[in-house]
Amino acid sequence: MAYWVWEEAFSVGIAVIDNQHKRIIDYINELNNALVYRDSEKAKAVLSYLVDYTLSHFSFEESLMQEAGYTMLEPHKKVHESFIKRIDFFKERSLNGEEITRQLMNELQIWLINHIQHDDKDYKDVVIEMLEKKQISAAKQTANEGWLKTLVDTFFK
Repeated sequence: MAYWVWEEAFSVGIAVIDNQHKRIIDYINELNNALVYRDSEKAKAVLSYLVDYTLSHFSFEESLMQEAGYTMLEPHKKVHESFIKRIDFFKERSLNGEEITRQLMNELQIWLINHIQHDDKDYKDVVIEMLEKKQISAAKQTANEGWLKTLVDTFFK
C-alpha cells in the first residue's frame, strides 16, 4: 500500500503537469519504502532521481508559463530556485551520512501541496488558454492541410 496517494484536490487541471506531480508523489512513496526497509542506498538513489526529475519538471513548467506570457514567471522561478536549494541541502546531508529520509518526505509533502494549491494554480488559467489556442491552431492547420490536399488531388491527378 502506498504511503501517499494522489488526490484530485492536488490537480492543477493540466494533465501533463498533474502527471509530473504524480511522479513526485511516486518518489515520496519510494522514499517511504526505503525508510521502512532501512535501505539507505535506495533512499540516496531516489533522492538523486528526485533532484533530476524536479529540475526537468521545473524547467518544463517554466517554459509553459513563459510561452503563455505568465506575468508572475520570475517570482515563480524564485520559488523553484529556493526549493532546489533545499533539496540540494538534503542531498549534501545524505552524502555526509545523515539519515534525512523521513524529514525529506515530510518537507516534500508539505511543499508539494502548498506549491500546487497556491503557486501552480495561479498560472493555470493562462497556460490552459495558451494550450487551447495552440490546439485550435493545430486543428485549423490540419483542416487546412486536408482541404489543400483534397484540392491538389482533385486538380492535379
